[in-house]
Amino acid sequence: MNQARLSDHAYAGIVEIINDQDLAVGDRLPSEAALAERFGVSRAIVREALVRLASDGITEARRGAGSFVKSRPQRLAAFMPAAELPGTLGSYEVRFVLEAEAARLAATRRSPLEMAHVEEGMEMLRIALLSSEPAHAEDMELHRRIAEATGNPAFLIAFDALHADVDKIMRAGVDISRSRPPEVIATMLREHEQIVAAIRAQDAEGAALAMRWHLWEGRRRLMP
Repeated sequence: MNQARLSDHAYAGIVEIINDQDLAVGDRLPSEAALAERFGVSRAIVREALVRLASDGITEARRGAGSFVKSRPQRLAAFMPAAELPGTLGSYEVRFVLEAEAARLAATRRSPLEMAHVEEGMEMLRIALLSSEPAHAEDMELHRRIAEATGNPAFLIAFDALHADVDKIMRAGVDISRSRPPEVIATMLREHEQIVAAIRAQDAEGAALAMRWHLWEGRRRLMP
């Protein structure tokens, strides 16, 4: 098993410890040495997994004290097994780069026809989010239309390559958000509207910032 796979194994194992042992936010995780022994990997592999978990908002490191639970991803367990979490949440790192730049380029390059296509996608998402119907397909379609509006087919190829992980995230994101107060869905809708508004205004920096903020908040909404 290569280092990346070992890191995924440790990442998933730590998530299982948090969920199976019902650790609360603020609880301390076992030491790096104990985790390394438990998973049969080196401490370097455990450290790599902990860095990724911290990036995903699940754990946090406290200097001289170890790593602690920052959020419990138990809601995500209903949508995917722990073994899939590293790759699925890891796709956000790629999306931060890919989709923020796609939004930037779409704002500067989109034709009137492409803008109308994006606007149509926004309206379809609005209808889906405000109904009780699943909205992940409409969410995916809007993001794909923004990538298409760059005029560069490579963005679509890259976005489509992430389809499986993004689909899981979008399914979970909408369902988890709907289990919370209504303003959460309203916030999700507003984030998309800000992206589209910036593209419409041909505000490249604003579009990139709005997309990055939406993705950041979307990842945060997956956690309790």
